[in-house]
Amino acid sequence: MTWTEALRSAARRLGEAGVAEPMRDARLLAAWAAGVEPGRVTLLGPEPMDPAARSRLDAAAAARAGGRSVAHVTGRKAFWGRDFAVTDATLAPRPETEGIVAAALERPFARVLDLGTGTGCLLVTLLAERPEATGLGTDLSPGALAVAGRNARTHGVADRAAFREGDWWAAPEGRFDLVVCHPPYIPEADMPGLGPGVLAEPRMALTPGGDGLGAYRAVAEGLRDALEPGGRVLLEVGAGQAGDVAAILRAAGLDGVLARPDMDGRERVLEASRPGGLP
Repeated sequence: MTWTEALRSAARRLGEAGVAEPMRDARLLAAWAAGVEPGRVTLLGPEPMDPAARSRLDAAAAARAGGRSVAHVTGRKAFWGRDFAVTDATLAPRPETEGIVAAALERPFARVLDLGTGTGCLLVTLLAERPEATGLGTDLSPGALAVAGRNARTHGVADRAAFREGDWWAAPEGRFDLVVCHPPYIPEADMPGLGPGVLAEPRMALTPGGDGLGAYRAVAEGLRDALEPGGRVLLEVGAGQAGDVAAILRAAGLDGVLARPDMDGRERVLEASRPGGLP
């Protein structure tokens, strides 16, 4: 079997399983099986597959058809131009979360706190983009912290990144001029309607239960003490949550609350600051 034939077979299998973009996912899985970049898969087209690569692709396609995400099948996901390791202990980085990075890089920062760091994609990316900065990532999951540490080493920021286990404000010490967070925000009532790939990810990283706003309330409680005067917080929010989360931030004494839309016009990132610093 050639790579072209195998790619078509994998795409057909994924399509029959109801995968939304079967050829795209088949290319990503084939690239992983071949050990090449996705853009080079088509160059392999007429070449025969070796048995080991075919076995890897068949297993990967079966896992994807069974509902696992491409990132969790391959163990990696691109974020802000870098590949990040992903395991069953972490969420896969989302493209919409890059909005936090874009907003953060608009202004200088020296010390950043990433609450609920997961893969570490936010903290590692920010430190890689700002070589003078240092930061701390916290998470309740030891497995996630292990992945974040691995990603920090891969991208050359391990000497400037610390990771600690703890729930929200149990682990951080001192003050920061930037706090970033992609908390669990899916309301409990919405969980049954999620796809199998999402439901396979760590539940505590998806929902805090209840109305989905519990994590924002917990984060907001500690922001005034954790932020330097004039320091900023950037939070990812779920669909329709921007107004409620903005009210939570204002009630916690933060200023300059601003909703930032994503490329589809949805309010995805909320920014706020602690009073007392430069505008």
